[in-house]
Amino acid sequence: MIPNFRVGMGYDVHRLVADRALWLGGILIPHTHGLLGHSDADVLIHAICDALLGAANMRDIGTHFPDTDAAFAGIDSKVLLQRTVDLIAQRGWRVGNVDCTVCAERPKLNPHIGNMQQTLAPLMNVEVDGVSIKATTTERLGFTGREEGISAYATALIFRENETFH
Repeated sequence: MIPNFRVGMGYDVHRLVADRALWLGGILIPHTHGLLGHSDADVLIHAICDALLGAANMRDIGTHFPDTDAAFAGIDSKVLLQRTVDLIAQRGWRVGNVDCTVCAERPKLNPHIGNMQQTLAPLMNVEVDGVSIKATTTERLGFTGREEGISAYATALIFRENETFH
């Protein structure tokens, strides 16, 4: 028997580079550098996609949206998240909530978290309260501390469509 609830975990990292826009949580954040990737390189959304796909036992974002496919070059990661939600829905799953952590030295992300939540919630068909986003630094340690990249972690709860939360 398949349980009515499942949990998945996702992680993503991208390099910071000059002359690129910084997209995090589906919003454009003013900064001197942006994230390098085949798509818009939104590490937060990519981590959420991996968490959702993992919970549904559907592998990872690269399986469904490979960086070798020109169709995904420069794609808005919000589109990938919507498609991920559709993919898990085809197997009868809905998003319950996500809990995320973004690791970055700069820019300061706390002022943008509310906007990220407002942007991501409708893409996953959840209330804003179902999208938890936290920001932290690595106290200047490692690639994040040297401002070479940004990483994100996400945990997602999914449930069968015939189940409801009380």
